[in-house]
Amino acid sequence: MGEGRALRRAIENDTVPSMILWGPPGTGKTTLGEVIARATDSNFVALSAVSAGVADLRAVVADAQRARAVGKRTVLFVDEIHRFNKGQQDAVLPYVEDGTITLIGATTENPSFEVNSALLSRSRVFVLKALTDENVETIVHRALEDRERGLGAQKIVLDEDALDALVGLANGDARVALGTLEFAASAAPVDADGVRRIDRALVADALQRRLVSYDKKGDNHYDVISAFIKSVRGSDPDAAVYWLARMLDAGEDALFIARRIVILASEDIGLADSRGLQVAMAAQQAVHFIGMPEGFYPLAHATLYLATAPKSNSVGRAYKAALADVEGTRNDPVPLNLRNAPTGLMRKLGYGSGYRYAHEDYAFAGATGDLPPAGRLEDYLPENLRDRAYFEPGEQGEEAKLRAWIERRRGAGEPEL
Repeated sequence: MGEGRALRRAIENDTVPSMILWGPPGTGKTTLGEVIARATDSNFVALSAVSAGVADLRAVVADAQRARAVGKRTVLFVDEIHRFNKGQQDAVLPYVEDGTITLIGATTENPSFEVNSALLSRSRVFVLKALTDENVETIVHRALEDRERGLGAQKIVLDEDALDALVGLANGDARVALGTLEFAASAAPVDADGVRRIDRALVADALQRRLVSYDKKGDNHYDVISAFIKSVRGSDPDAAVYWLARMLDAGEDALFIARRIVILASEDIGLADSRGLQVAMAAQQAVHFIGMPEGFYPLAHATLYLATAPKSNSVGRAYKAALADVEGTRNDPVPLNLRNAPTGLMRKLGYGSGYRYAHEDYAFAGATGDLPPAGRLEDYLPENLRDRAYFEPGEQGEEAKLRAWIERRRGAGEPEL
């Protein structure tokens, strides 16, 4: 909205396009819509996507068409536009396109996923960020001073530490800050001079706790779990346990987190420390068994273990490389020597012929230690893929010795039949 910015110029030049305002709660989306309508001398109609239907949209369009005939434009503000279904969004599309209405949609969800591509292509998307603490503090001061629309007509004293608490608890949401201030003012005791003093304890009691910006089905849900996963992958136990606490504090499903931890154990730790999967599964079982709130113990246990474990993504790389050949090459029949031969006919056809029972070869080779002999007994892949190498061990943890072993195995030459 600063001087020279595109939206500011559009408002000043009276060329406001249809738009989607995307941002967290309490950042002024509705207020901005009203400001635009007032500044462009347009009729302002506000609907909530939660309660409005196609009939409501048609009534607005009919009024807008009549207003347009006498030179008056209409701004249709749709709050929570992500809650409109496809039919509702399609109903308004032609009138956005022909200019009957200027649509301003407000949403807390990513419009790329929640708004039809046809409607999105005819709108500009403006991203509103959460207010800073300084922004919220300015709004609170204005509310205390404004005699017409605020609390300026009352004798209210807001202690400095109470202001700090109010700003912190609001978490960038102006609506929460103002609502809490109003409630605290109404609950504040009045002294002999008619002064209402709001202290820190009263602010805390009015709101109880910080508003958590988290929606278990929205963008924040995916953003925080992404930060959690990437912190574990990046071996940062401090950040990992912080994001875990953020999710649990917001009421995230503990079993959802446990499932992600199990995936992490194979995706990012893998064979570098196979105990990671055991720890992850134990955490999942423990959370399922004991529930919350104590379930944070096994979740934190697994999180810290995986964050500090050696890392390897060889499991996923091996599978994806194999899948690429499954999808991109001819699926040859299973080699005869690897086929099962439960009947005489199958044996006559050569099923299982030449198969070498690995345990006999291992015993003959006098294998010792925790890895099998590196020599190749026979070819286990189809002929067209016999030289493919999918598994590439990393260099951390247990995979270091696997790397040396598989290099010896692949360099062992043809199997002795």
